[in-house]
Amino acid sequence: MKQGAQGSAATGIPQVPEVPGSSGAPRVPPQGRAAGVGVDLGVDLDRERGAGHSAPTARGEHTHSEQPIPRPRPVVQRASVRGQIVDALRTALVTGELAPGVVYSAPALGERFGVSATPVREAMQQLALEGAVEVVPNRGFRVVERGVRGLAELAEVRALIEVPVMLRLARTVPAERWAELRPLAEATVRAASTGCRATYAETDRTFHRAVLSLCGNEQLVQIADDLHRRAQWPLVSAVLSAGRGHADLIADAAEHTALLDALIAGDLDVVRSLVGEHFAG
Repeated sequence: MKQGAQGSAATGIPQVPEVPGSSGAPRVPPQGRAAGVGVDLGVDLDRERGAGHSAPTARGEHTHSEQPIPRPRPVVQRASVRGQIVDALRTALVTGELAPGVVYSAPALGERFGVSATPVREAMQQLALEGAVEVVPNRGFRVVERGVRGLAELAEVRALIEVPVMLRLARTVPAERWAELRPLAEATVRAASTGCRATYAETDRTFHRAVLSLCGNEQLVQIADDLHRRAQWPLVSAVLSAGRGHADLIADAAEHTALLDALIAGDLDVVRSLVGEHFAG
């Protein structure tokens, strides 16, 4: 994993757990102006390609009454590989290493991941359903280009869903329940201090999911989380300096802790103001 470990340290992308038997963690291939994406993913190519094929019969004596040892269903392994690739590609989207407007082919990505094109294509199709990429016939998948207006629209829809729920919860959830979320709010602050957008994106969504889950509506939580994820993808025109991007993360995380303080104190006016500012920002 020498090459993959260096790639993770350089980009700040969280390490993807290795599948046992992995022989390396290659990088996403450079294509066009998205050279050197640098996503780590350890996958055993021989195992992935061998899914669905019977293993050779072991040589040796056996009795007719001996029960065969059941083997894992190949579909479980295939789903696991696809899931790891989806997570890795989502991370690359958040960091901007999968560049907006660039077309990526499944075979090329699969070669770098150490798997066949099939699980990569399935992962990209999942991202297409989420609105992150679009299919380009006979070429691959293009990362969607999104401008300021698209981001504003996402923020508006999120506010329509989350703000009323948070205000209702502020009136009904006891202070001790809000206090239980303190570690999650503090985790966003620590993640923001590192400047790693991928790490912060995950802690940010975790905090918001925890707040919304108190309403008991799982469908609402899933929809809000999907919108939140889309809002974290970088704008095609957003060429921010490292310092400005870092400052934005710290300010956003500070709003989490301030909001939690207001919820614990039961100050509805402050909660209403902070929630509005959080989505407007």
